[in-house]
Amino acid sequence: SNLKKLHELGYEIIPPEEGELASGLHGIGRMAEPETIFQRANEILSCQNDLTGKKVLITAGPTIEYIDKVRYITNPSSGKMGFQLARAAAERGAEVTLISGPVNVDTPAGCKRIDVESADDMFNAVKNEFDSIDLIIMAAAVEDLKPVTVAKEKIKKDKLNDRFSIDFEKSVDILNYLGKNKSQYKLIGFAVETEDGVENALRKFETKNLDMIVLNNPDETGAGFKTDTNIVTLITSTEQQKLPLLTKYQVANAILDKYLLLS
Repeated sequence: SNLKKLHELGYEIIPPEEGELASGLHGIGRMAEPETIFQRANEILSCQNDLTGKKVLITAGPTIEYIDKVRYITNPSSGKMGFQLARAAAERGAEVTLISGPVNVDTPAGCKRIDVESADDMFNAVKNEFDSIDLIIMAAAVEDLKPVTVAKEKIKKDKLNDRFSIDFEKSVDILNYLGKNKSQYKLIGFAVETEDGVENALRKFETKNLDMIVLNNPDETGAGFKTDTNIVTLITSTEQQKLPLLTKYQVANAILDKYLLLS
């Protein structure tokens, strides 16, 4: 609880590392290596307030679509990328609104957080918040499908056949709505692709009227869902920049750096 309070107050916590302890046991509890402390301190001290005065809206995490009272479909998104974007933007002086699906991630210091569940919930929250916004980053993995009808009660197993079907329809396309209604804000989307990545990302970039799209392939080692690192390609109307393996915090700052060049 003390660590959580310090985090909420804006303190940076460098966690202990795993290794041989003074007791002779092996586990988590070693002081972080001086190189780690130096690197993190350098990142904090070199951070510029270059987003001061900017209002940034970021979506993160998965959405869920209920099948009945106790079951739903979703995807493996952990929300880590979106939360690191929110953290980086807030540290650089932006006023950040973070709209998140169900995740187990602490809210970055200085961010306004709105929790949602379904794609419709996220869509409504975005519509309520996007007035006077300078930048929208849709990092959430919005579930593409939802059941046509939701059972009012739990579907009982003993009343089911060995095989049964659920009728699905497409969920709301939030990114498409934002692209069609884009006015004063810049719009950044994400493309998670396992084949023909650049081609598919460019198609999405054009059809959704984006200013930038962030492409990543979850099959690459160190990239994708639930990891603390990522490998991405930043695509704009003028260039494609593939970044090496980086922490998601470093990727977040690279995205914000590129955004500033678009402004």
